Amino acid sequence: MNTRGPRWRPAYIGVGSNLGSPRKQVERAAAALGAIDATVLVKTSPLYRSAPLDGSDQPDYINAVSALLTQLDAATLLWRLQEIERAQGRSHDDIKWGPRIIDLDLLVYSGVSIDEKDLKVPHPGISQRNFVLLPLCDIAPHLRIPGLGSVCRLAAAVDTTKPRIEKLT
Repeated sequence: MNTRGPRWRPAYIGVGSNLGSPRKQVERAAAALGAIDATVLVKTSPLYRSAPLDGSDQPDYINAVSALLTQLDAATLLWRLQEIERAQGRSHDDIKWGPRIIDLDLLVYSGVSIDEKDLKVPHPGISQRNFVLLPLCDIAPHLRIPGLGSVCRLAAAVDTTKPRIEKLT
């Protein structure tokens, strides 16, 4: 019998928006992360402004990363993230890399790799995305991403001109 109780697991969530007052959308989503049951919002990174990943003609994104401790399994946490997106008006019929009112991505979960049909952790493409690595390094500089290594080593190697990115104060 397990007498220690539920296990708390670290999780890191990418938060981004480029529609409907993006800064407010990101702040609203970060606050909603703290309201997820069996989950504690530990920290949210500074905000970053970045150009669209594909270089298309759309507004710049506001991005951040939030660190959580959760007792939820990864699939349940992902479902809760999608609930927050829906509550903020996101449709999952969005065009890939198109404009978004809100986008929440499960980036890293409990130091494990998951490769299922609807759940891939670490998030695919994480090692090339400056708008994920830079804010993630701000809040978790010693984090090791499974199969990829140190987040700050990856952040130091990522191109900061494609997409263009700037840290907001």
